[in-house]
Amino acid sequence: SQPLLHCVTKPFILSPCVRCEPSVNALAFSFSVTFPIFSLLLLGAALRRWHWIDEGFVQTGSKLVFNLALPLVLFLSISDRSTFSLLTPSLILAGVTVTLALWWVCEWLARYWVHPARDRGVVVQGVYRANMGIVGLAYCIAAYGEQGLKAASLYLAVVTILFNVIAVITLSRSLNREAGIRGAFVGMLQNPLIIAIVIALVFAAADWRLPALINDSAAMVASMALPLALLCTGGSISWVGLRAERVSLSLAVAGKLILAPVLAVAVGLGFGLSTLHLGVLVMMASAPTAVASYVMVRAMGGNSGLAANIVSVTTLAAMLSVTAVLAVLRSLSLI
Repeated sequence: SQPLLHCVTKPFILSPCVRCEPSVNALAFSFSVTFPIFSLLLLGAALRRWHWIDEGFVQTGSKLVFNLALPLVLFLSISDRSTFSLLTPSLILAGVTVTLALWWVCEWLARYWVHPARDRGVVVQGVYRANMGIVGLAYCIAAYGEQGLKAASLYLAVVTILFNVIAVITLSRSLNREAGIRGAFVGMLQNPLIIAIVIALVFAAADWRLPALINDSAAMVASMALPLALLCTGGSISWVGLRAERVSLSLAVAGKLILAPVLAVAVGLGFGLSTLHLGVLVMMASAPTAVASYVMVRAMGGNSGLAANIVSVTTLAAMLSVTAVLAVLRSLSLI
């Protein structure tokens, strides 16, 4: 299964020597992680502008990625027994700590800076809810290959659940609606990514293997997940109404691009994480705002325009912020 999984990770690794050679320049390392991801995001935006792809393609492609290709990536990455050697409770606990800290700090700041009050939940979710499943996972693969993918997959499983619970609470509070925690849990039980991870853990615990032919076919489908996901994400970027609500938008962007990585580094060092796990924590927390945040705001009747702008700005601006963060951490030999 190792060569097959390499097919999934290879498109996001510019050069193994860039990832492993100690003498490589820190800035070159950081660009080797961020450039492949954001080149595909920009390509997706360009293809949409040139009308080579349209809204129908973006919606269909995103559905294919979320329901099939990305679950297969996660399943293939953690369905063998070696997964448990990478299970690090301190990494997962650090991720939970970072998420809760971002939520609490931003709730406090939003109370004074975000008006009207109904937009506060949109801003708070825009800061703590990272695009881990696509961009964050791509960062980890580009930086650490299969080890990064395995560690990030287990991290994603737990923190995604927390993301959804907090989203229901913070949006319901700002919109003066009753928090439907039960509905959030039902939705998570139906989430293809979480289902794939649970099944993969069962396979890993039982040391089961898929038949070779099925495994090969699954790997071929999985290999298209991240490139297609990034193209669709780029194609969904919109700048409509960007000048409106500048204070709320600026607060969300600053929180996502500055506060989140700084807090992740502080918490990771406090937990004594290894270089691999600190890198995974920082890259997952520093990923731009998840598109799912816009979907949830729209479904709950919130300010979907503001949510869309937060996703758009953080998606493109994160190339600079994440590159800078990785360069600093690399120069300090922390990742």
